[in-house]
Order: sequence, then C-alpha cells, then structure tokens
Amino acid sequence: MEIEKGMVNIMKKALIFQGGWDGHEPQLVSARFGRLLEAEGFSVEISDTLECLADGEKLLEYDLFVPCWTGGDLPWEYVQNISKAIGKGAGIAGCHGGMCDAFRQNTEWQFITGGQWVSHPGGDGVEYMVNIRHGSSPITDGLEDFMVCSEHYYLHVDPSVQVLATTRFPAVNYYHISNRPIDMPVVWTKYWGNGRVFYCSLGHHDDVFDKSPNARELMRRGMLWAAEGRAVARERGLTTERFENTAKMY
Repeated sequence: MEIEKGMVNIMKKALIFQGGWDGHEPQLVSARFGRLLEAEGFSVEISDTLECLADGEKLLEYDLFVPCWTGGDLPWEYVQNISKAIGKGAGIAGCHGGMCDAFRQNTEWQFITGGQWVSHPGGDGVEYMVNIRHGSSPITDGLEDFMVCSEHYYLHVDPSVQVLATTRFPAVNYYHISNRPIDMPVVWTKYWGNGRVFYCSLGHHDDVFDKSPNARELMRRGMLWAAEGRAVARERGLTTERFENTAKMY
C-alpha cells in the first residue's frame, strides 16, 4: 500500500527491540515484524537489550522503532533519547503489551505511545469483534470488521489519538460492567513532534497474525505509515524548534 507519494527511494532502517515478559512471545513477534519490514525493503536490526537506546545520536539514523517489550524498566535517559528521535521524524509502531504495557512506571513512554493497558477482563480466549472506522485513515482502506479470539484489551487512552478501529466493552462480566457500554480503541495513530505513532492492541500471541489476515495487514500498513515521518520531515525542512521547552515537564 502506498501511504505517501513522491518519496526518495532510500532504504529505510528499522530498530526492533525485544524482551520483557516471555508470555507475549517477543522473539516470535519481532521476527514476524522483521520479515514484514524486510519484504518492504527495510534494513532491520533486532536487539534483545535496551542498551540499543543508549546512543541518542545513533537513534537519529532510524526511520522506525518497533518495541516488543512487555513490562520492564526504561532508564530515563533512554526514553529521552527515543523521544527526541521520534520528535525529529522517526516513527514508532507496535502491538499489544509490547508497546502499551511496556515500562509501566514511565509516564513519558505512555505520553509518546498514547495509551496504557489496565486490564483484559475474561483473560485469554475472549471472542470479540474489531470494528474498522472506515475513512479514518489510508491504513484501513478496504479492510472490513473482523472477529478475533484473544485477550480483550482495556486501555487508558490519550484523547488526542486518531482512532482507526474499536471494540465494544463489556464482553464478559467484571466490575466494569456497572458502567455504560463503550467502544474501546483497538488501533490508533498519533504524532509526537514530527514523528508518527501507530498502535494495535491485538497480538497477545504471535499466531493472531496468522489467524487474522486483517490484523497482520493493519500492522504492516501501520509500520509503513509510521516509517514515512522522517522522510516527510526531511522533505519539508521540518525542525523541532517549535516543540522545545525548557520548563520542568515531569
């Protein structure tokens, strides 16, 4: 799918960092996303340590970051490094707990990514519908609503995100059913400075992307969309000057 036209044909670079809780199969998910990106002409690096985020200058070389790291702790200087790289135009794209249940104590990470997991009522194996918001983005063009059987993610979500797909809660009994039914975002995009952010809450296990071609296609398109931000910023001569602030933010 062509998200942007008129881009210079330069091989893009992606950094995938994998780790944290093994239950989300970070190695399998990272390998899958790496194959998808390589098929699109990307140079892909996969790191099994967060030390890959230690060199802020090196991070400026990447077009896309793909976190597959549930839980854990992210050193403050590391989140500042990736924040600045995304702000300058790099993209970040991820799924499930590998992006929005990573580094729970780091509020800056949550600010960047747009949401944080809080529960999955019913555990694994809940059948639910993913409802595409047609016309919300080129990422969803031609895709239809689809069923999945997996964890049903309840998230606290940044109200500034652009929602591309939702799911209806409640699906199973728990204390939250005292509230009105709501449509929880499943897929969204947002911006961080000049950079692009894409998230999809599907992906508790790697095989959801085999069982659901639409889930796989959403991730492929979302990663490609996020990775275009650096080229757009370069083409338009965008800087980070208007985003910079010396006030205490945290």
